[in-house]
Amino acid sequence: MITSTRRDAGSRVASHRRSALKYLLAGGLGFLVDFGLLATLHQILGWPTWLAAGVAFGASFLFTYAMQRNFTFESEAPHGWALLKYSALVAFNLLATAGIVALIDRTAAGWIVGKVTATAVTTLWNYFAYRYWVFARPRGEDS
Repeated sequence: MITSTRRDAGSRVASHRRSALKYLLAGGLGFLVDFGLLATLHQILGWPTWLAAGVAFGASFLFTYAMQRNFTFESEAPHGWALLKYSALVAFNLLATAGIVALIDRTAAGWIVGKVTATAVTTLWNYFAYRYWVFARPRGEDS
């Protein structure tokens, strides 16, 4: 019994590690899509910065949603609810990032430390929000 419980706990830890690594990989790829598309649209195609940044963000938003849903968490949650929750989390992160950066910018640390801190904090809580809220398995299923 104890051996089985240890094996189950070890399996859960390994599963969490795999999903955390996949989460970081998907997020990194999302950043590359955003940055690469912004650079292409603005630098190569000559689009205005505001338009290129908006289109790149929108594309990376959809790319990252799809990657986190399908690759990282292998979610079967209904798309409508998951996309609504994901969008709400993005809006919350926008406000949180602006607040964190603004607060830290008032200190000697400055806005760069604020942005790094905001990114670290939102990256951490997003993993748990995605796993247990946005892309959560229906109740009664094993995680």
